[in-house]
Amino acid sequence: MSSLSTQEEALNPGSKAIALEQTKKGHLRGQSMSSKSSQTSSQSKSILSVQNIVLASVAWGLIALFIFLFGSPIVPRPLWYTTSTYLLENIAFLCAGLLCFRNWRSSQIVSGRTVWLLIGAGMFFYFVANLLLWWWERSLGYAPDVSPADLFYLSSYLLLGIGMLMAVTSKQLNLSVLQWLLIAGIAIAGIFIAYFVSGYAGSSAEEATYPTVDPAQGAITVMWTQPTLQPGATTGLETWAQRSPSDWLAQVPETPANSSTEPIVTEESVEAPVEDDPLADKPSWVVTLDNQLAPLADVVWILYLAGDTFLMVMAVTLLLAFWGGRFSVSWRFIAAAGFSLYLADIWYYYAIANIENYETGSLPEVFWIFSAVLFCIGAAVEYNLSTRSRRSRRRT
Repeated sequence: MSSLSTQEEALNPGSKAIALEQTKKGHLRGQSMSSKSSQTSSQSKSILSVQNIVLASVAWGLIALFIFLFGSPIVPRPLWYTTSTYLLENIAFLCAGLLCFRNWRSSQIVSGRTVWLLIGAGMFFYFVANLLLWWWERSLGYAPDVSPADLFYLSSYLLLGIGMLMAVTSKQLNLSVLQWLLIAGIAIAGIFIAYFVSGYAGSSAEEATYPTVDPAQGAITVMWTQPTLQPGATTGLETWAQRSPSDWLAQVPETPANSSTEPIVTEESVEAPVEDDPLADKPSWVVTLDNQLAPLADVVWILYLAGDTFLMVMAVTLLLAFWGGRFSVSWRFIAAAGFSLYLADIWYYYAIANIENYETGSLPEVFWIFSAVLFCIGAAVEYNLSTRSRRSRRRT
């Protein structure tokens, strides 16, 4: 066999050189492919660097503040304003969720991957809730008291609260008595604010009761009016106070044709105002779903207030737990994000309870966008600190 190979090499002296050249080319191609992949990965890392993310987040927040300052005084809200504020908020929450998921997928995160999975899921649920609410109000043209979007909003609060709680419990807390008293005071203040807001909501929901009739039966709707006393009449107000409600029904007094005296009490019968049914032209499944969810309005309202209070308490606890140290920077941003979400929500609850025909888009609602922006910055800072600390350990 060796003699045959030597004979072949003697007959074809360039075959071995060709084979060597082909192997060299293969190695060069592999090196070029690996260098290209490393270049693309380095470019992606440079694009998602903490400096770029922080600068983009700050710019996003400033753009949102400028649009709110310019467009919030305009009532009714123009379409460009509502669309731009919706896009600014939803894109910010989507980016925050993606950055939190990046922390979850990294094995180098110091604070724990489960914590960032829960926070990222909360951001993503908030993004989905905004999509559902926008579709429900814009496509269907109906703003119900309770919608499927509320399920995702409440789920996002639950996931965010659990994620913050896990971040706090993962660190051994050695709080002083003063710090525990501060947390208790913040919790009591949050409960008081929630009671204040819900009290206004309950008072504004009360309406006067008027008699109802069926227009199909030809009945005349009665409007109760204050009786007018003519000069010289002997009937006093105490006489009216002693009358039963049945005596207040509209009756046309019978007077003779030749009588010149006018009746003392005049009550007019007016037709009932026709109110448009917001569900009249909606699909049957929308009407059915609205009838099923409408009784849950009070429960959903209480859950929102409880969720916001819990988030505020967790934000204060995060500030106290991660006050010092290098890794506390990211959690300060997360705590500020929780505060921003709380402020925007409390304003919204107060506005819909006390401002008649309130339209969303007031200036305090910019804190929703600030909250998502701060979540983005906190996730980026945590990722940078975790990966940089692991690299320094390997070098040493």
